[in-house]
Amino acid sequence: MNYTLHQLQIFLEIVDKGSITKASESLFLTQPAVSIQLKKFQDQFPLPLTEIVGRKLYVTPFGNEIAEAAHKILDEVSAIEHKVNQYQGKLAGKLSISVVSTGKYVMPYYLSEFVNAHPSIDFKMDVTNKLKVVEDLEENRVDFALVSVLPEHLNLEKLPLLTNSLYLVGGTEREKNREGKKELIFTEQPLLYREHGSATRNAMEAFIEGKNLPVKKKIELTSNEALKQAVIAGLGYSIMPMIGIKNALNYGDITIIPFKGLPIKTQWNLVWLKRKKLSPVAQAFVDYLHTEKDNITSKYFSWIT
Repeated sequence: MNYTLHQLQIFLEIVDKGSITKASESLFLTQPAVSIQLKKFQDQFPLPLTEIVGRKLYVTPFGNEIAEAAHKILDEVSAIEHKVNQYQGKLAGKLSISVVSTGKYVMPYYLSEFVNAHPSIDFKMDVTNKLKVVEDLEENRVDFALVSVLPEHLNLEKLPLLTNSLYLVGGTEREKNREGKKELIFTEQPLLYREHGSATRNAMEAFIEGKNLPVKKKIELTSNEALKQAVIAGLGYSIMPMIGIKNALNYGDITIIPFKGLPIKTQWNLVWLKRKKLSPVAQAFVDYLHTEKDNITSKYFSWIT
């Protein structure tokens, strides 16, 4: 067999994404290039690694076994590279973080200087929904997670980074034409929600229930960016974190509507399992944040109140 490390990496990405198209996007390769490498890899095995059923790609049981072996091979190669870097006095290893979708506006600023200062670190940040973030923590798939509400059933260490403030907002054009008291927004206007399990949705629902406000119509969207665009377009009103709407506010596309009891204040926390033994890279990142987080917050987020 003459498979390459590159082919192993591509095959694992296809297995992970369940799609050649998504794998090509993740790897910044063209779809034909990924398909060609998959075919060359497949040609070295007597049994199929994948199959297409109804235009959907599935990994065969044999393919899953090969993927498991490929993981081990690539982990060993990575370990060799890290050993070389360590002997050269460089901080080297893997650093992985799972981030709730709104956290993508936060985490890069606390990572940038650390990762740039240590180019031998293999870094991965997965931006996903809260349920997946909690699952990643539970299964010990990542070093850290960024959340605004702590999962109570997990025994976690936490490092507070930034205040998270949520406001009642509407599209500027829609808000100009609205009539009546602000309370009628909740009872007569469409309300836009994040998906079930989202910390933003939980905070919004708790606020509305606490005010005993009957909601007329709900619209659900599965990402903060989609929710923001829906608000701008005038589909309805929502309670959203300031961190995700700054530019829309500056451009005048979104209006904050003052309302008693708002903003809701939570906290962005970097968290990890208490029982987890941090790698040298992970511990170095925690030490870096303890020293630099206030400077980073002041430099990039002084506008958050």
